[in-house]
Amino acid sequence: MPRITESKVLIIATHGFEQSELETPRDDLKKAGAEVHVASLDGKEIKGWDGDDWGNTVPADLSLSDADLTAYDALVLPGGQINPDILRTKDEVLSAVKTFHNAGKVIAAICHAPWILIEAGVLKGREATSYTSISTDVKNAGATFLDQQVVADNGIVTSRNPNDLEAFVNKIVEEIEEGRHERAAA
Repeated sequence: MPRITESKVLIIATHGFEQSELETPRDDLKKAGAEVHVASLDGKEIKGWDGDDWGNTVPADLSLSDADLTAYDALVLPGGQINPDILRTKDEVLSAVKTFHNAGKVIAAICHAPWILIEAGVLKGREATSYTSISTDVKNAGATFLDQQVVADNGIVTSRNPNDLEAFVNKIVEEIEEGRHERAAA
C-alpha cells in the first residue's frame, strides 16, 4: 500500500474554482508529504472564485494534455460553480476521470465537482455527497446521496463544501494509503 509521502496527486481545475477547495487540498496534501501538481486546460495560471467575487490566481504546473496520468495515485477536483461546469464539457477531463476510475485510483470531488463525475459516468450505484444544490443531480445519476461531510465509496471521495475540507483531505490521504480500488470500467 502506498504511503502518502510516496504518492503523487493531480488537481485538475480551470477559472472559477472555489479558492479554498483547490488551495487547501493542494497545501495540506503537500504538508502530508505528497507530490501535488495542478493541471489547467492550457497549462496557464487560473483564477479562483472567493466569496462573491473573483479571487487569486494559482499557477498551473502543467497542462492536462501534458500530464502522465499513469504517474499519479489520486485525482482531486475542486468545486465552485464555474470550474466544474466548464470541466464537465471537456472530453479530455472526462477521459482523465475515466482513466483514474478504470485504474482503481482515488478520485476526490468537492462541492459542485461531482458534476464532473456524473458526466464521466462514475457515480451510478455509489454513495456520494455534494453541495446541496446539486443533490438532485447526484440522485438522478444513480447515486445514493448522503448529506455528510465526506463520503468514500470504493476510492471515490466526495464532500459538500469548504466547511468540510479537513475531513475531505483526511479521507483522500486514507484512500490513497489503502491502495488501488477494484471497480468495473466506466
